[in-house]
Amino acid sequence: MAAYASPLTTRCLSQYLLKGSRLLKNSHCCRVVIIVRGCRTGTEVSESTNHGAQKSSVLLDNYNSMVGSGSLREDTHQRSVLLQLEQLQRVMKAYDNAPRVKLPSKYKAPKGFYIHGNVGTGKTMLMDMFYSHIENRRKKRVHFNAFMLDIHKRIHRLKLSLPKRKLGKMTVYDPIAPVAWEISQEACLLCFDEFQVTDIADAMILKQLFENLFRSGVVVVATSNRPPDELYKNGLQRATFVPFIHVLKEHCHTVCLDSGMDYRKRNMPAAGVLYYLTSEPGAERAVNNLFEELAQTQNDFTRPRVLMVLGREVHLSRTCGSIADCTFEELCARPLWASDYLEIARVFDTVFIRNIPRLSLRTKDQARRLTTLIDNFYDQKVRVVVLAEAPLECLFEQGPLVGEEQRDRMMLDDLGLTQDAGDRLSLFTGEEEIFSFQRTISRLTEMQTEQYWRQGDRNSKT
Repeated sequence: MAAYASPLTTRCLSQYLLKGSRLLKNSHCCRVVIIVRGCRTGTEVSESTNHGAQKSSVLLDNYNSMVGSGSLREDTHQRSVLLQLEQLQRVMKAYDNAPRVKLPSKYKAPKGFYIHGNVGTGKTMLMDMFYSHIENRRKKRVHFNAFMLDIHKRIHRLKLSLPKRKLGKMTVYDPIAPVAWEISQEACLLCFDEFQVTDIADAMILKQLFENLFRSGVVVVATSNRPPDELYKNGLQRATFVPFIHVLKEHCHTVCLDSGMDYRKRNMPAAGVLYYLTSEPGAERAVNNLFEELAQTQNDFTRPRVLMVLGREVHLSRTCGSIADCTFEELCARPLWASDYLEIARVFDTVFIRNIPRLSLRTKDQARRLTTLIDNFYDQKVRVVVLAEAPLECLFEQGPLVGEEQRDRMMLDDLGLTQDAGDRLSLFTGEEEIFSFQRTISRLTEMQTEQYWRQGDRNSKT
């Protein structure tokens, strides 16, 4: 991996900010079920690769066109999932959950899909293809992190609107059902990318939230790296979370998309050099030159910026227009989270991340923030330039957790847990960070391609 870029390379990179062509990503999937108004029929769609025997469909025609053009590689798993999604797409064309007062007791909504599998198998691409062909205006596609942030905001807003509690009088109010009903009036189809549960605050409300959404006729299609039974694996108070898994399975067909290949790592034209090593001669100078050249395309000057996020100030020391030049310490060593990264993604279309150290379980908090940052940047098509201590595949070391025993022991005491219980919790084992960082590596690989940089060109979309 080269550590510096020639002037020609930087000129080519800056051109991506001024022009772009919209391309779709890739995909994959598994089994198939016919769906009619949410009910499974006794017939399963054959996984035959005889394309001529398959009924023509908008989704498959789109897929065949992309395979024919070379944008995608033929994958029977993806084709199988598209057959399933095609059935739901037809139902959703005329579907509406819009009863304005209360749904009838026998009301039957179509069953959604929960598509899981390894990183880079095309889950997001398939869901986005399905979503783009839904001829129903009451639909919403959102990253799961952003959705849960919105849920907590709505709950907070609703609580603030309640009359003040009278002294000495105990009142119990549940804000989750009204929030779910509010969302159901905005959309009858919710598509979630990267369905994951790592936060105990999310875990404790998901069952009630989704029970109310499903009861209101909302259809859910979601992608995830984990099968339903492994959601919130080894999380705090997981026993309280498990009933949500049954609710999810009841209302969504579970489909495994695992073709054994990470398509983000296939050979694709690179957008020049976007990942630099600090140990290589001239790396920092090349990053500086690239920032200066890209900054010349902006109608602004280089300056610090302060972003307001939920009433807090997030300081960025060096920005220019839609470009932010940040250090790893600024973005991941401070207590920032998804809401902060979403705001950065909203304001900036290109972010430099300098001085990423070699990460390990000893720095799992920073590793978790980097994963969350990349998840949100990837979803919003933010382009990144990285200056790191180690090559991408070696950026996270999975060695033993050492030097943290005293801190973890104190946390176990505070939580009232035994050492045996702590040994199983992902909070202490770092299992979630190890698992999730594979997705970070996969996404950062794709984010270095020419196709991704063109997709992220916001100037071409204005």
